[in-house]
Amino acid sequence: MKILVMGPPGAGKGSQASRIIEKYEMPSISTGQMFRDAYNAEEPIGIEAMKFIRDGNLVSDDITNKIVRLRLHKEDTTTSFLLDGYPRTVAQAAALDEMLVEMESNLDAVINILSSHDVLFERMEQRRVCKKCGRTYHLRFKKPSVDGVCDKCDGELYQREDDSHESVKRRLEIYETKTKPLLDYYSEKGILYHVNGMQDFDKVTDDIFLVLDELV
Repeated sequence: MKILVMGPPGAGKGSQASRIIEKYEMPSISTGQMFRDAYNAEEPIGIEAMKFIRDGNLVSDDITNKIVRLRLHKEDTTTSFLLDGYPRTVAQAAALDEMLVEMESNLDAVINILSSHDVLFERMEQRRVCKKCGRTYHLRFKKPSVDGVCDKCDGELYQREDDSHESVKRRLEIYETKTKPLLDYYSEKGILYHVNGMQDFDKVTDDIFLVLDELV
């Protein structure tokens, strides 16, 4: 099963993706995490990508398509994968279609997590991420057992630069103009499924599993 998780910034895509890959035992392809890993390793592609991310902008299609193509050609993506954070534009979606044709494959489902802007601002400004393993927390709804420390690996928690108020505002504006049109793109393909992301976190997970269980 090959799926894409969509939704505005702060909708909980990453957290829900973690549960999906655990249940269905599939590799995760998160462009955001790949860019951060490349940046921390001081790789040129990561340094270039971070210039876009810090300003709340989308990383250029050329850079993003390149890193996704490299990841898709690894052996563990042959039968299943979950895409998180890509594609974010119709042009990227078209590039992904070309990659999948090369692999003689296709997407089985696109899960779109819905949420209001007020909720998204609150979520992102209080989001904290583990520097070591990338696990996500929330200062109100998903607190770590020990302040500032990851429950999973004891890594240090931090606020991402792109979770500042101005960056969040910019990211939501970009989502509305560039990413939202993808909903029509995938709706026309008949593989788009909407899930209410403003419910309890576990209920959102249950609703996603209801969709995916029908596709397994």
